[in-house]
Amino acid sequence: MPRFLRLIINIVVLSALLVISQQVWAQDWRPVRGGIPFGISGMALIEQQSNSLDFLIAHDNKQKNQGRLAIISIKGKNQLEYFPLSWPNNIELPIDLEALTSVPEKTKFSFIGLTSSGKAYYIRLEPANKTISIIKEFNLPGIIQGNNFEAFGLQNIDGKLVTIWGHRGEGEQLATIFWGIFDLAKYEITLAGSANLKVPFPSGNVRHISDIKVDPVGIVYITSASDAGDDGPFQSAVYVAGYLGFRGNKIAWRQNSQLVPLYRSDYHKIEGMELVPGAEGGVIVGTDDENLGSYVYIVGGNS
Repeated sequence: MPRFLRLIINIVVLSALLVISQQVWAQDWRPVRGGIPFGISGMALIEQQSNSLDFLIAHDNKQKNQGRLAIISIKGKNQLEYFPLSWPNNIELPIDLEALTSVPEKTKFSFIGLTSSGKAYYIRLEPANKTISIIKEFNLPGIIQGNNFEAFGLQNIDGKLVTIWGHRGEGEQLATIFWGIFDLAKYEITLAGSANLKVPFPSGNVRHISDIKVDPVGIVYITSASDAGDDGPFQSAVYVAGYLGFRGNKIAWRQNSQLVPLYRSDYHKIEGMELVPGAEGGVIVGTDDENLGSYVYIVGGNS
């Protein structure tokens, strides 16, 4: 091959690699850990400080020697820090922990984790020594055979603790959003209603709801995700699914009839989400990319 032609080919290849690397850097996806056991199935904000964010994350593992919870810390442009947490020895390990939400109350560092079967855990975190305790175990109301829950959210709306959760659905099977009132003193949820939902993107082997969060004025955000296997390809999207608010003394759901993707990805399977307010915040998403491990991304943040 003539030397000039080889030079041209090398320049083209190098230019392509530079473009790709710039695109990957611009996306600013932060790697967490590699491998299936470290996929993020749920996430909740622990603490927000100047130039740093700490999250509690869930792993949907099923084996005894695999982790269930961890803390990740994002500090500016520094490499993300990962701290595994030990599950209490006196509490049976959860199977398929799929969702996490913080408890909006006076006591900080309180969370609820939910498994795909509908079993919930009230969790208290001690961030200083990185330990957790399980305050209470309870079940969602109205569970029926075939439910597969991947999403759970809590919010204080008009002085009442409102909860919302989701059966994921798959493909042509619609997802179902449930909502109700949570009595924190009794650890009981009163089911108030449910509605079916189907997203326009992704398509095919899609889980219409892979996570859910609700903000203080009742706007409900969901993520959706699909994958073709442990090596992908993956697709995901973030939506505003609707509004949860009170009509008189009853909590009511108003669903968005025209779902607009606020964000989409053709490379990651988003299964965790958190809403972080403020100039350094945004919609924070976490992925369960199977063999490719997990990543986090600040959709609306200053990256």
